[in-house]
Amino acid sequence: MNRPVGGRVLVAGIGNVFLGDDGFGVEVVRRMDGSALPADVEVADYGVRGVHLAYELLDGRHDVLIMVDAVPVEGPPGTLAVIEVDAASVDGAGPDDPLGPPAVDGHGMHPVAVLRLLLRLGGDLPRVFVVGCRPAVVDERMELSPPVRAAVDEAVRLVTELACGEAADGAARDKDATTDPERANA
Repeated sequence: MNRPVGGRVLVAGIGNVFLGDDGFGVEVVRRMDGSALPADVEVADYGVRGVHLAYELLDGRHDVLIMVDAVPVEGPPGTLAVIEVDAASVDGAGPDDPLGPPAVDGHGMHPVAVLRLLLRLGGDLPRVFVVGCRPAVVDERMELSPPVRAAVDEAVRLVTELACGEAADGAARDKDATTDPERANA
């Protein structure tokens, strides 16, 4: 499948708000200011609907996917990390991978499981980033722990900058492709 050139970016908040810090991604996208984003950036709360996210990506409308989730990155709780995911890491991710185990679960999926499902369904991987936060508490409770709650505003800033940068890069590639006859005919 040939992916059209462009800068469509999907920011997907994922996680379970009933499991403490697992709701990090949902809280970040809830706080994002849509007016600070270009028109080609879409922000959505997928919560525990990882299967839905995989199906959403099948149509190839998005060139970049930014998933926001609680992931076991290095550092103390509240540590933020941006992880760029490539096809090789999706195929070769093991149980110790910080992006999570590859189990498919209709009520919630780790980032790698969403991407594996997309590939199994015949889709193409867009450019993928995971903005993750190390959780402190993943127990039944409906609030973020203090260190993760303290990281949310910084995560909103980070995700906004990343989404705007990726959209601008895509728009520049799109402009180059339409103004360069050699690229337009490639």
